[in-house]
Amino acid sequence: MTAPGETPLAKLRHDLRTPINHILGYSELLAEELADQGVTTAAPDLTRIREAARQLLGMVDANLSDEGFAHLETSAPIPPTKADPTPPAESKIQSLKSKILGRILVVDDNEENRTLLARRLERQGHRVAEAADGAAALELARREPFDLVLLDVMMPVLDGYGALAALKADATLRHIPVIMISALDEVESVVRCIENGAEDYLPKPFDPTLLRARIDASLEKKALRDQEQDYLQRIKQTQLRLEAEQRHLKAELDEAARYVRSIFPEPVESPFRIDWSYAPSMELGGDAFGYHWLDDDHLAIYLLDVCGHGVGASLLSVSAINMLRSGSLPATNFHDPSSVLAALNEAFPMERQNNMYFTIWYGVYHRPTRSLRHASGGHPPSLLLAPDGSLSELRAPGMLIGALPGITFASETTAIPEGSRLFVLCDGTYEIKRPDGSMIDFADFTAFIRAHGTEPDALERVLAWVHELRGGEPLEDDFSIVRFAF
Repeated sequence: MTAPGETPLAKLRHDLRTPINHILGYSELLAEELADQGVTTAAPDLTRIREAARQLLGMVDANLSDEGFAHLETSAPIPPTKADPTPPAESKIQSLKSKILGRILVVDDNEENRTLLARRLERQGHRVAEAADGAAALELARREPFDLVLLDVMMPVLDGYGALAALKADATLRHIPVIMISALDEVESVVRCIENGAEDYLPKPFDPTLLRARIDASLEKKALRDQEQDYLQRIKQTQLRLEAEQRHLKAELDEAARYVRSIFPEPVESPFRIDWSYAPSMELGGDAFGYHWLDDDHLAIYLLDVCGHGVGASLLSVSAINMLRSGSLPATNFHDPSSVLAALNEAFPMERQNNMYFTIWYGVYHRPTRSLRHASGGHPPSLLLAPDGSLSELRAPGMLIGALPGITFASETTAIPEGSRLFVLCDGTYEIKRPDGSMIDFADFTAFIRAHGTEPDALERVLAWVHELRGGEPLEDDFSIVRFAF
């Protein structure tokens, strides 16, 4: 049967060349095996057989070509046929071992062709499977892994063109390199196979050295691709594992962040209004604050800021704030801000806190006298907005908490007029860098508080203003501010 697009003359050449290729192939294989065993007596006869077979191939190609038929039609003499030159491997028959070994699928409808090629490949060290047509090859390729397919063109049931197209259309098989091997010598056939995805094309009879070189090249490319795919798969698995770990870590951080927020007191409306706004720069921040009644007349107010951000800073801030909430600092008068800061300084030396320290503003409001006693450990001043619109800074000198042991802290007392608003804050509320790198002044912040401090949503407006100044970029520091409307 003539394949689609194949001329009768090409089909005739194919059929005549096939048995001659068997003679060539087996004589070369036999010469290699005898050479391996040290037998040389048959070498001259085998050489003459190969030379005669090559001369016969040359006669078939010359006389059954379009040019040869043109000579016959014009009765012109046919040019003498020259025997093919002795191939390089002919000068020294040897057992050719491939550099890279693989599992190869040989597909050919001619059993002699398959056996000959399989024996040669096995001598090179490869593992070989055979299929008699394209359909059987596809079934075998889907069932077993292969590193290379050697595919004949002209076959029944499903020819090489159809098998090649099916292999390249299958996502699980398209990566297998395919070398087309056929006695068909049409240039169009070679072009068609290469365009449809074949790795290479070898005409029969094939030179053993060239065959090995082409197979080694294809297997090397396949091995490199397999290494790349294995590397990409390991990267993907690592990425999936990291993503799972990140999700787990985020869940843990979210839970920790919920705990930190849970220790902050709820806003209240009586006996006077207290509200706050808090926005950490990371999942966990180093700011913490609180307020609680020490007795019926005294309200403790405090806000601290640990250096840095993240888990370590958050752990230290929670530890310190819980000591203030529970009143568990030993030998401490919580009505006296200077005593509280001195006790905190001894309880949290930075050399025992991974070299972390914190600042704090601590005050005690005495309701009967409307006075506020306060102290600061390296913390920004609180702001007191009077009913007449004047704004004062409540400062007291003091060292960072944990920096030096045995230091003392000073306290100040301030009268609180009725209708005043007290703002206790961290430096993250006003140390804001604009996208152009410039910083806002503390005066800009106090002016904003003076203008909007009495409004019900003042703290939300402060945070929105800060985000606007950042130009949509994340906050660089934690944002914490608490307002007391006395």
